[in-house]
Amino acid sequence: MTRKVRVEVEGRHLTLTNLDKLMYPAASFTKAEVIDYYTRIAPVLLPHLRGRPLTVKRYPDGVDAQSFFEKNVPGHTPGWVRTVTLPAPGSTKGRETIDFAVMDDLATLVYYANLAALEIHVPMWRVSERGEPLPPDTLVFDLDPGAPATIVECCEVALLLREALAGDGHEGVPKTSGKKGMQVYVPWDGDEDTSAYARALARRLEREHAFITSVMAKRERPGKVFIDWSQNNPAKTTVAPYSLRAAELPTVSTPLSWEEVDAWRDPGQFVFTAQDVLERVGKHGDLFRASTA
Repeated sequence: MTRKVRVEVEGRHLTLTNLDKLMYPAASFTKAEVIDYYTRIAPVLLPHLRGRPLTVKRYPDGVDAQSFFEKNVPGHTPGWVRTVTLPAPGSTKGRETIDFAVMDDLATLVYYANLAALEIHVPMWRVSERGEPLPPDTLVFDLDPGAPATIVECCEVALLLREALAGDGHEGVPKTSGKKGMQVYVPWDGDEDTSAYARALARRLEREHAFITSVMAKRERPGKVFIDWSQNNPAKTTVAPYSLRAAELPTVSTPLSWEEVDAWRDPGQFVFTAQDVLERVGKHGDLFRASTA
């Protein structure tokens, strides 16, 4: 029999189920612990999600079992969850529009955590109060190391990006991907096309440094760091800061200080679990606050 627990979150009533189910079997990390993590990290997570159409990756039976991406809100979604209907060009399911959830509050976050939505992904733009798409307010460079390169080499590229961005009057904000790579975000309020700017800068660094590539083809990437500028396409999403990742351990896409990026030389130093991140936030606050909040 499925055990159910009724809870109230900010005036909303939710039914939580299967709280003892192992989401990360190797770490004995349960759904209850997933919900607890997201509840405790919410004060620094939610500002980076508000107004952004939501894509989640759900793992109903844990990270070792089948998963699926979900954009369209499930039919059983409570009416109090904010949704926006947006065009869906190129939809693989032939949809003309998609009804996206927008994770504006703790109750919505807990609702999705209970659905085993371990990973939270959002675009670089928000919607208005009326649900209309707004211009991008963020630009992202996604840094992906091709073996034997690691996240340490990504740090070198991140520092080069930081210097180049500063030369153009921009500030970069780094975070781990929660897996093998990292991202550099840039608060954006200009009229210039973010994809065009990111592509031009990635190609410039590729010309200047042999260990950087801006080409997605796998054959170009061994031993190099791929700067994926294409994540700025409005149809694409990137894992949100403080989101869990589906890995052996409950790792998190973790905001970093530039001092950490400059100093660390061991890939193992960049592995942060849910508990690590809660402790980091308790000590440092939101290191990502300069970016998308």
